Amino acid sequence: MFAFLVTLLILDGLLLSVVVLLQAGQGGGLASMGGAGTDTVLGGRQAVTILTKLTWWCGGIFMVLSLLLSFVPRGGGSGGLQERLRQATPAAPSQAPLPLGTPTQPAAETPKAAAPLPLGAPTQPAPSQPQGTAPATKAPTPKK
Repeated sequence: MFAFLVTLLILDGLLLSVVVLLQAGQGGGLASMGGAGTDTVLGGRQAVTILTKLTWWCGGIFMVLSLLLSFVPRGGGSGGLQERLRQATPAAPSQAPLPLGTPTQPAAETPKAAAPLPLGAPTQPAPSQPQGTAPATKAPTPKK
């Protein structure tokens, strides 16, 4: 049933496309929006042709078929490949194995992260100096 309705919907869609493309344009379109009167924008009433009636019928049938297809269950059972995959899948084990890398003993204390350095601080530690000596500093230059 589902495949039949889909086939009808595709055929109706193709017919609707052909009928719409065969109709003569009413002219103007968006180009008529540039200051013309309302009769040009809205268009005059034209005689109803067979193509106009056919367009309405095809559009209505398309909507009805689309609505019907939303309620009809999809036809056909599951494919042979799906059945084989369901049979080949082993049953879940009663006890799941531990994930890889799980420690069996409690972990030792991890070192705490170092505090962030203030702006302008050196990124590497200064070399150690012998005791009793002060670090060398530049003498300030006298200003003239």
